Amino acid sequence: MEELVLMGENLCRYYEGDGVTVKALDGVSFEVRKKEFIVVLGHSGSGKSTLLNLMGGMDRPTSGRLWYRGRPLEQFSRDELSDYRRDVVGFVFQFFNLIPSLTARENVDLAAGIVKDPMNPEEVLELVGLKGREKHFPAQLSGGEQQRIAIARALVKRPGLLLCDEPTGALDSKTSRSVVELLVNLGQKLECPVVVITHNAAMARIAHRVFQMKDGKIEKIEENPRPAAPEEVEW
Repeated sequence: MEELVLMGENLCRYYEGDGVTVKALDGVSFEVRKKEFIVVLGHSGSGKSTLLNLMGGMDRPTSGRLWYRGRPLEQFSRDELSDYRRDVVGFVFQFFNLIPSLTARENVDLAAGIVKDPMNPEEVLELVGLKGREKHFPAQLSGGEQQRIAIARALVKRPGLLLCDEPTGALDSKTSRSVVELLVNLGQKLECPVVVITHNAAMARIAHRVFQMKDGKIEKIEENPRPAAPEEVEW
């Protein structure tokens, strides 16, 4: 069995407002192992984004515990949690959030400049299939190519965990398939677990495991003994 990277135990995240308690997460437990490709499925309001925020250190649970490689995140100081977000976790979002006045290479350089042990930006851009496009600005690139820059920006830090929030939400089906294939392959190559939250149920066939979420809970975890290749899936 692969090494355990992230583990949550009975995680709850409650919000108070106007005398009402909203249970965004309500007793969630899970494990994430090295090289796993995990898909988190659920409707809007099911708790997917809240779970991703806790995994990424962008929020703290109301109760429950979360460990990264055996270290409890609740014991991290503010500086240690900032280091965790900056140096450990790679984030990929639905909207690419690129700086339009910077080239592909410069967008990745910017991310490389704030971490302790970055990869070579040129090598990362080649890894995501953008060799020869390094000097192009975002407006000169397709949506799929812009998402590849965003992925390169996340990878340049050598992440120990890659978290993706609807990474294909702004892409057509053909481009979505190529981006998911890239994420699957990179997770294996870099031995980094990849967690993707999505509304797209078709992506479940590609995952090693699927977390089905509803009303702030993981209703069930399904395992795929033989995950499908992205090109085998109808989008």
